[in-house]
Amino acid sequence: MYETRSSGGYSLTSKLWLINLKLLFKLSRKPQLYSYQSSLPRLPLPALKDTIRRYLRSIKPLCSSEEHYKDIERKAIEFQRGIGPKLQLYLHLKSWMSTNYVSDWWEEYVYLRARSPLMVNSNYYGIDALLVCPTDRQTSRAANLIYSSIIFRRQIDRQELKPLMIQGIVPLCSAQYERIFNTTRVPGKEADKLVHLNDSSHVAVFHLGRYYKLTFHHKGKLLQPKQIEFLLDRIVNDPEEASNGEEYIASLTTLDRASWAKVREEKLLTDPINKQSLKAIESAAFVVVLEDDDFEFDPKDPSKLDRYGQSLLHGKGNDRWYDKSLNLIVSRTGRCGFNVEHSFSDAPVLAHYWEFTLGYDYCHLGYDDFGRCTEGPDDFNPGNGLTRLKWKISDDLHANLLDAQKNAIKILSDVDLRLLMHDAYGKGFIKRLKVSPDAYIQMALQLAYYRDVKHLSLTYEASMTRLYREGRTETVRPVSVESAEWVYSMHDETKDVKERLRLLKRACDYHTLSIQHAMCGKGVDRHLFCLYIISRYLEAENDFLKEILSEPWKLSTSQTPHNQANILDPKKFPKHISCGGGFGPVADDGYGVSYMIAGEDLLFFHVSSKKSSQETDSARFANNISGALTDMRTMFEQAL
Repeated sequence: MYETRSSGGYSLTSKLWLINLKLLFKLSRKPQLYSYQSSLPRLPLPALKDTIRRYLRSIKPLCSSEEHYKDIERKAIEFQRGIGPKLQLYLHLKSWMSTNYVSDWWEEYVYLRARSPLMVNSNYYGIDALLVCPTDRQTSRAANLIYSSIIFRRQIDRQELKPLMIQGIVPLCSAQYERIFNTTRVPGKEADKLVHLNDSSHVAVFHLGRYYKLTFHHKGKLLQPKQIEFLLDRIVNDPEEASNGEEYIASLTTLDRASWAKVREEKLLTDPINKQSLKAIESAAFVVVLEDDDFEFDPKDPSKLDRYGQSLLHGKGNDRWYDKSLNLIVSRTGRCGFNVEHSFSDAPVLAHYWEFTLGYDYCHLGYDDFGRCTEGPDDFNPGNGLTRLKWKISDDLHANLLDAQKNAIKILSDVDLRLLMHDAYGKGFIKRLKVSPDAYIQMALQLAYYRDVKHLSLTYEASMTRLYREGRTETVRPVSVESAEWVYSMHDETKDVKERLRLLKRACDYHTLSIQHAMCGKGVDRHLFCLYIISRYLEAENDFLKEILSEPWKLSTSQTPHNQANILDPKKFPKHISCGGGFGPVADDGYGVSYMIAGEDLLFFHVSSKKSSQETDSARFANNISGALTDMRTMFEQAL
């Protein structure tokens, strides 16, 4: 890991190790999805002193004064010499007894015990390829996407999906794939629970406030796209309108989790009709939303793309089932996207699903000259393949539904989302600097943020730990001594272009090292998080740990990977690449930024914030990102 980007390349020992691995892979049978799970190492527990040292280094450029830093340093040393070793010992015991000492607590305490609404605060979205749309028929596109999704699920179930491997040699953990489908987060008063079924033969479909159960197996066989299209056409042409209050049922999933749990148990499940309909939704493979609006993209009108993203993130507040692991959303004109519940998996796994689904649609299914599906028989007797779900809504429940919808409108009305398509340059230019494209983008975000709010703030970048069994994510802290020095140099007239470029490369190199540390289990934040959980169990809460974990992430960032499915060559089909996805801001006065390095000449950014904040403005920050990227390119060209 640490030699891949070093100037000297791989050492002799590493080269021999890689050669042996390649020989073993050639001799072995074709690997299945979970072939390497048992051989993956456990996540290592860092030494307490190393974590404290890295934490202090990360916080130094954010301190307001030397005295401020000294105060934090004193508290850290007191913790390291005091209660810290005892907590570390207990964490050692957990690391020996569990496959991964972080993942179970991360899922429980960060997600399932969180009581905030899922909409905007937790769920995230993914978007269609913008530069091409294969059909303008809603039901046809939805049918192909449903079929592609089921094919992906079948490849997971049969372990036919190839495990992802770094440079084709080092395997990544595949555990997160299992719960993409047939999974629902059920609300509880104190903690939610994830319910995963081994199989499900239907999807739940939402259209114009109505719910349907669509069974995609008929006489033991998977329905083909034409057959699914036929059933979806029946839904769209159904003249029966939604019953009074039915259209707001999904708004209950936007409530805070305790309130939703209470309404669910005391109002919704008391009637057997509601119980049966709710079971059909929660036991579905996933939810399909046939959107009654258009998703538009116009390079001359960025606001249309912003509305597209916002619709996928939160819709109207009543047209996404936020508890479901996956909502597949298709607009009236065929453009699509998805909304995902976050607790069971992280974005790279869903990006893999989405890349496969879009690629399978384009390469293996397709549409005829009228935009309709081509695969499957023309004649079809659906039998009981489609069922309208019914609801019995009492006056009390109706009042709860209206309150939930008002609450949802309040949350989504505060979202300020801006999507930026940067086509001036992409990965091709960045590689000329001989730095990591991710590090380069992170430095651009630091420069843009400094220009936006006139100071640096604690920044979060998600990095995977899937080199280890059941690994999820670790935090990379992009603000460093090196990054701060470079950002300040960009506004220091005494620094010439060559000096600024040198500082940029140094900052990128250190950021790359930080990512390598995070991927190899040497991060700061998950270790401190687990120490804090131990302190709570022992009823020995520590102010130092509590203070660290309460620090707001004013800038929360994440890169969306692509080219994981290997169906479409991005160089041959650059227009077919999805532009990634986005999420809501973590802090009330901060930004959420997701980005995708979509090709040699294309970058996408999804910038979110809250309208209620006086400090943030997503359009302004997007402009600052664009300006930072322009200035960085100019700096490089002037230095030549």
